[in-house]
This record gives sequence, structure tokens and C-alpha cells, in this order.
Amino acid sequence: MADVPAGDLAGITCAHPLSGLGGRNYGFSIPLLKGDHVTDEAGTGFVHTAPGHGMDDYEIWNAKARENEAKGIDTTIPMCVDEAGYYTKDVPFFGVDSPDGAARVIDDKGKKGDANKRVIAALIEANNLFSRYRIKHSYPHSWRSKKPIIFRNTPQWFVYMDKDLGGEKINGESDTLRNRALTAIDETKFVPEARRNRLRAMIETRPDWVLSRQRAWGVPISVFVNKETDEILKDEEVNKRIVEAFENEGADAWFADDSAARFLGDKYNADEWQQVTDILDVWFDSGSTHAFVLRNKKRWPHLQFPATVYMEGSDQHRGWFHSSLLESCGTNGFAPYESVLTHGFTMDKKGFKMSKSLGNTVAPQDIIKQYGADILRLWAASIDYTEDHRIGDEILKNNVESYRKMRNSFRFLLGNLAHFKPEEAVAQKDMPELEQLMLHRLFDLDKQVKKAYFAYDYKKVVSLLSNFMNIELSAFYFDIRKDALYCDAPSSNVRRSALSVLNELFNHLTVWLAPILVFTMEEIWLERYDEKDSCVHLQTFPEVDANWQNDELFEKWTKIRKIRKVVTGALEIKRKEKNIGSSLEAAPKVYISDTDLFVAQHGSDMAEICITSDIEIIQNEGALEAFRIEDVAGVSVVFERAKGTRCERSWKFSSDVGADKDYPDISPRDALAMRELKDLGLLPEG
Repeated sequence: MADVPAGDLAGITCAHPLSGLGGRNYGFSIPLLKGDHVTDEAGTGFVHTAPGHGMDDYEIWNAKARENEAKGIDTTIPMCVDEAGYYTKDVPFFGVDSPDGAARVIDDKGKKGDANKRVIAALIEANNLFSRYRIKHSYPHSWRSKKPIIFRNTPQWFVYMDKDLGGEKINGESDTLRNRALTAIDETKFVPEARRNRLRAMIETRPDWVLSRQRAWGVPISVFVNKETDEILKDEEVNKRIVEAFENEGADAWFADDSAARFLGDKYNADEWQQVTDILDVWFDSGSTHAFVLRNKKRWPHLQFPATVYMEGSDQHRGWFHSSLLESCGTNGFAPYESVLTHGFTMDKKGFKMSKSLGNTVAPQDIIKQYGADILRLWAASIDYTEDHRIGDEILKNNVESYRKMRNSFRFLLGNLAHFKPEEAVAQKDMPELEQLMLHRLFDLDKQVKKAYFAYDYKKVVSLLSNFMNIELSAFYFDIRKDALYCDAPSSNVRRSALSVLNELFNHLTVWLAPILVFTMEEIWLERYDEKDSCVHLQTFPEVDANWQNDELFEKWTKIRKIRKVVTGALEIKRKEKNIGSSLEAAPKVYISDTDLFVAQHGSDMAEICITSDIEIIQNEGALEAFRIEDVAGVSVVFERAKGTRCERSWKFSSDVGADKDYPDISPRDALAMRELKDLGLLPEG
């Protein structure tokens, strides 16, 4: 047989193979349809199409509906098989109207019925059967029972995506659920931003939402349908009885034997109304949380609607995020959330999915038992949660080390603030430059931390605060100010200024870290503020003083810190060589050829900043053998040992140790402090 173009065949209409049997009602026409799901590489290139039993068949039939209707062909897709596996009244001769009773396709145990046998017999009677034989056919089976499954067209409850809802046009287009949802997506913040496209693509292409499921468990679609007219019963009294029963007895009240008569009451005849026993799609359950949680002001008056954020895994773009969006857009006209945050999934330390069978699971309770809950929280906040991430012993140990360093910084703050009184605070204008610099850094950090929190960028929050506490506090500010805090007199402006800054640091850092290290920050807060009802989690982020901003000062100290970096680098070599044990044993010569750097340090106590007993600044290139580092041009250091006698209190070397006869082992500065402490009664007797 010569090949015939599919386009030529597509216009042909055939008779039904049983149309010749009198009284059998098979006189309707059968069109040939061109479908991409059929190929000529296997078999004849012709397949039987049953739009009530297969997705491909259903789609091709609906795609050609208008074309077939123009030919006078009824395109209604009948429901051919009922829930028990029997042909229905819509199947002539073999359905419920058959004198021999309905033919059964499959029974409830997955065994075939008599339908094949009866259809073959009818084809033989019509003289339209060419051949018959058995074939092995790959077909879906239930994963649980291993029995074959048939597909059948059934009445369902739908939410229509493209039906005009009658509202104002949306961007010039009809007020449909799809257009409402797409507009809501555009108005929603997504973290990460790229996930917006994923949800949008799903909404753009999704079919109508099938709400109903035929299962023996779940939340019922609690409506009654008129058996004759298919009209849905809408009665406030009936609905009120249903709601009261559900609230008191649970949704199973719908399935009780007397439920139909109970809910319908005396107003309606239960025999005239079909009680729907289908259940709702479970995603409808979860998607409705915005209605019964966020909008239940009687039970949760503090919650807002829409929610600030919905947070879940990346799989929820087709789940909770999706169903919640459609439900709220359908009932409210907008999304139930202002932002959507999506996280990845936790893998083991090698990047493999966790599985009990592989034995690579990491249980949160085990981590908490070994390290504490805040270590787990710190890990969760320090990862890029928007992508899949790993967890394991070595990863957790890094978090333990970070936690330990931050906790040590708070110990320093608590120890020095133990006797601080707010009324002793020094005004910003009266503080040394170093303290004003730290207030500027707090001002700068405040903007960055708040921005990161509002962007749900917890990794950046941890990074900002961890680096600030480790690099700028522990290794810089605390290191420099330890001398003044421990050795200056209580009345010293430097010491009081430092305490004033430590107070601000404490109040900001504890509150900034409280959402992450919830237990540790509460412990630290109560160590200092043990008043009744005091709680760090009841504090709002502190407001910073706009006067703290000082970009010019920050630029100056950036240059000073470059000089300090070269000095500390030179002294670290001497310490490793065992030439000195402490930087206070040094009095280096610092050569600065860079004019900007030389001017920046002018007037500053560089010995105090570099934590040396003395220092000499010289404006020239310096000796060839002087210590230099590549990233700070124009600065070199020559080591010199400090001269004089070591103060037994501050450990600084100077020539005036012993100048005060009452305190022969310490410097005059320390002697003054000792006298003041004695006058205040802060020294032990003897």
C-alpha cells in the first residue's frame, strides 16, 4: 500500500464498526484525527482514540473540537466507566441499559471483566472483526497492590484558570484567576529573586485545577448536588449546621450514616440530593492556611494578612506557594504573602542526599545534644540556604570556633561593663578619635545588618557581625583599649569613653544576634540586665545616632591601620624568633614615605595604637633591610627594643617607672590610678 499523506486522511469521517447492528445506537460518525502522539515507525500508524480513557486522546480530541463540531459531530466526552468498573448508560448496548446488564471492564481486585468478550462477540455479529489474538501490553499498575489500572473520564470539581470572574480588566486582559495570579507574582518579593520565574512559568502553563479526589480519607467537599438538575445547594442554614459539626466533631461527621438528613434538615428531601463524597486535593488544605490562620483574628489577633513571608523548600513552587496563591487570588484578589523565601535541602558532608538506608543521616537532636541549639542555629544562618547545603562534623566544628570567638568578645564586654553606670557616659564630641571611629562603625553596621535581615540574608548578617567582632573588636579595638580599661584611673576620659562605647557595642550586638543565637544572647543579656521581665527578645533593633557617622574620620583611620598592619607584622616576626615575648618590649622605628599616610598619623599616639612602649615615626624611605609588606606601599619598620624599666602594672617600658616613691614598681600614670582606686575604696585592705 502506498504511503498516504496524513493531511489527506485527516478529513475523512468513518462509521462506527458496530453501526450495522440494528437497535444498537452506534450510528454516530468517527473522524480521523492527525496526532503527534502517533508515529508510523511502529505498527500501522493508526490507533484507536478514546478521549475518555487517555490523556493524549483527550488533548487531541479537545484540540480538534471546533473542527469536528463544524462537521456536525458531537464532541461531548462521555463518562464511559463508573467507579465499579462497569460501562455506564453512555455506552450503547454494553451499558446499564443493556438487556444483559452492563459489561464490566475491570473489578475492584484488578481482574478483567466480561467487557472484552462481549465487545468481540458484537464485532463478529456485525462481521467487522478481521482478527483476534492476545498480546502482552505494557500498562500502568498500582505500586501498592501491583494490580492493573485503567484511566477513565469522571465528573470532577474544578477551579477554572481562564474563566472571566467579572472584575475589572487586568493589564487590559480578562479578570481570570490566571491573570490575577500572574499579577500577584509580579507584586511579590522573591528570595532568591530567580525563583519568581519558576512559579510564574508554572502559573502560565498550568491547566484547570482539579480539586476533587476519590479516596476514603481526607477533608470532604461538603456540598449537596440536586440529582435531577446538578444544581449545587446553597443554603446558609445547611452550611451553618455543617460548620458546627466540623468544629465539634471533625470532618468525619460528613461521612456518618445519618449525615445527609442531619445537615439538610426538614427543609429538603435527602432522596433528591446527592451528598458529594469526594475529598479535596490535599494542596487545597495547605493552601487555605491564610484563611483560617492569618485571618482568624479571634484566635490569633497578632497575625497580619497578607503574611510578611511564606518560607518553604524549593519543591513548594508546585505545592504550598502555588495553591496558596491561587486560593487567595480567587477569594481576595491578591497573594496571601508579601514575600516568598525558598530554601534548598540539607545534604550530608559529602553532598549526598540523606538516607536511613545509607546511614548518612544527621539528626538535629544529636547536634543539639553535643553542641547546643545555638550551634545548629549558627550553622543554619551561616550557609547559603537558597541552595542545597551540607552538614557534618568538620563543618560544625568551624561553627563552634566562630561561636567561641563571639562568646569571648561578649565576655570581654560583660567583664568591663560590670561597674559601668549610664550617667558616667561620655558625649561623642568629648571622646578620643578611636571611640568616635567605633561609633561610626556601629552606624555603618546598623545599615548593613538591617538591610541583610530585611533581605533574609542571614549569611551576610553572620559574616558582618563575626568579622566585626573578630577583626575590628578583638584584634583591634579591644586590643588597643585593654591598657586604658585595665590601667587608667576611673576618672580617665579615655577609660570612660571606652566604657561608653562598650555599652553601645553590647546593646547593639546582643540585639542584632538575638534572632540567630537566641539562647546565648538571652543568657548574656540577663547577665547584665537581670531586672524583672527583662528579655533580649523583647528589644527592637536600637536606633543609631546620625551624628555617629564620620566618613572623614574613617578614611583617616583606614590609613592609620595600614601603618599599624606593617608594625604588627614586623613585631610578629620578632615574636616568632623569640626576640620578644610581648609587643610592649619593642620601640620600633617606622619610616613613612607616603605623604598621605604620614599626615594621617600625625598627632596620634601610634605607640598606643601599635601596642608598643614607644615608637618613632620618620618621614623617609627607610633602610633597605627594613620590614615591608606588599599591600602597604611607603611604610617600613626597623625593630628596636624598648628602653627603660617595665611597669609591673601595665607592663610598659619607660624611664619614669619608680618616679612616685609610694609606688616604686609602676609608672606615674599607674600610680595615679592606684591612688584614685584607693580613695574610692576599690582596693583590698593591706
